[in-house]
Amino acid sequence: MKIYSLQLTVRLTKKYITMKNLLFILLICLVLPVQAQDAKEIVRKSDQQLRGKSSSFTELSMQIIRPKWKRSVGIKSWSKGDDYALILITAPARDKGQAFLKRGNEMWNWQPTISRTIKLPPSMMGQSWMGSDFTNDDLVKQASIVSDYTHKIVGSEKIAGYDCYKILLKPKPNAAVIWGKVELWVSKKGYLQMQSKMYDEDGYLVNTMKASQVKTLGGRLIPTRQEMIPADKPGNKTVLTYKSAKFDLAISEGYFSTQNMKRVK
Repeated sequence: MKIYSLQLTVRLTKKYITMKNLLFILLICLVLPVQAQDAKEIVRKSDQQLRGKSSSFTELSMQIIRPKWKRSVGIKSWSKGDDYALILITAPARDKGQAFLKRGNEMWNWQPTISRTIKLPPSMMGQSWMGSDFTNDDLVKQASIVSDYTHKIVGSEKIAGYDCYKILLKPKPNAAVIWGKVELWVSKKGYLQMQSKMYDEDGYLVNTMKASQVKTLGGRLIPTRQEMIPADKPGNKTVLTYKSAKFDLAISEGYFSTQNMKRVK
């Protein structure tokens, strides 16, 4: 009788362990996809918070800061979804009227001083925009942080007083992106992009973007100041300040044309 009881106990124990392992495996299978989906959803919401669900118009000032000099640039920017963007330079006088246009994966630059439209090749997306620490890709958002990268929550940190998710972005195979990886800090409340770090293909830090001065513009709470700081150039940085913003406007795709970039004001 004792032997039978012992055998029954062993069988029940094995069954319990097997069921426990099965439940653990099921839990892992359920949690991992949800976690991955949550990370992408957080990034998507943060992108929409800054650019609107369908379209946006913003007026900005950009200050390029160097150890021995400073320069300011006035900017107007229109966007529609991930495929369309138009940027107009409003100051200084020597650059006024210059425009940049993005349609899909193509980008053009209109230079009124020489009455010429230049098509920019993909290889120039990683180049400095207007001599600043922002790249062409940073301004026109040719690469999408939502669709061109995979996303994974790797931690939580407090940035500028905000509790943030730390999310690792890695480029998808064959995605036309300029970064080897991106670390993005998004606030848990409000989905604000408070900081990002961009790395090259060899894993070296290239730029750090720090956001601050969270205010309501266009009915949305957004960081109105962005500092782009290069890792290898001490004393250099570029500050982008939002002056005004409107979101989800009725802008047609036809607005983003090479003809309109020459006359937009």
